[in-house]
Amino acid sequence: MNEEKLQMFRNRLIKMFRHSSKLARRQAVTCYRVYDHDLPEFPFCVELYEDKIYLAEYRRRHGMTDEEHDAWLETCIPVISEVLGIPDEQIYFRQRQRKAGRYGQYEKLAGQMEFFVVKEAGLSFRVNLTDYLDTGLFLDHRITRGMVREEALDKHVLNLFCYTGSFSVYAAAGGAARVDSVDLSKTYLNWAEENIALNAPVSAQCNFIHADVKQYLDELPADFYDLVVMDPPTFSNSKRMKDFLDIQRDHAELLNKTLRAMRPGGTLYFSTNFRKFQMETEKIIAASVKDITGATTPFDFQGKLFRWCYRIVK
Repeated sequence: MNEEKLQMFRNRLIKMFRHSSKLARRQAVTCYRVYDHDLPEFPFCVELYEDKIYLAEYRRRHGMTDEEHDAWLETCIPVISEVLGIPDEQIYFRQRQRKAGRYGQYEKLAGQMEFFVVKEAGLSFRVNLTDYLDTGLFLDHRITRGMVREEALDKHVLNLFCYTGSFSVYAAAGGAARVDSVDLSKTYLNWAEENIALNAPVSAQCNFIHADVKQYLDELPADFYDLVVMDPPTFSNSKRMKDFLDIQRDHAELLNKTLRAMRPGGTLYFSTNFRKFQMETEKIIAASVKDITGATTPFDFQGKLFRWCYRIVK
């Protein structure tokens, strides 16, 4: 590999790590993103999970043979290890597609079943850096989770497309009276249950509901929830679903059905990773719809975050 390019990568990584680690220390954050495809020749995502590195390479047409690619990777990993001060054996490498939104959220990629517990804002979460498309903790929603915690006291909370239940953990920690977590994946519901158990005791009544959210919304009681989180995939056509989900096409219907299940004055946090998303505000039956994307973007995702976040009040 061109030594000059490798030095460019090292310099960029040093600069990014100095900046992000300083802010992380200031905010007592131990899991954060350090680098994300800053240089086109080094299409990595580098994240720190306390004393471990999650290293993902975005697939691209690099023109290298497998042997050449392996050799290239073997020159990059020591640089990452040296700059971040973490040994090679604590680096967990994965190749991933650059996907528009969380397409393959339920896809299992490997079977090592190596779970670790990390801390965020004093709470504990199980992460897996090898087996799934994502690690189990979406770092970009750190601020949004904090908002949910602050608003959860004595509330009935609903977490739709709950994934591994990190929002549910925050709601329970914030003193929610009831937290209902809904997802189509039993694997992730079990993971959510384990995350709640890690943070026991909680006073909230916690329910884990295995269901297709799109269908389940029709079963919800009216005027029941005070606080709702909805972070759906951009598109999903799981065999377990009756109908496929397209978030641009379906968001107004999903949001209105959810709002119907909420008490007047209740808050709904809605997020999507669809880059070209356009909120059809005029179709939403709510008191207010506010774009809070900027306010919920953490320091390590500034200028690099391709997701939208809204605060909708009934």
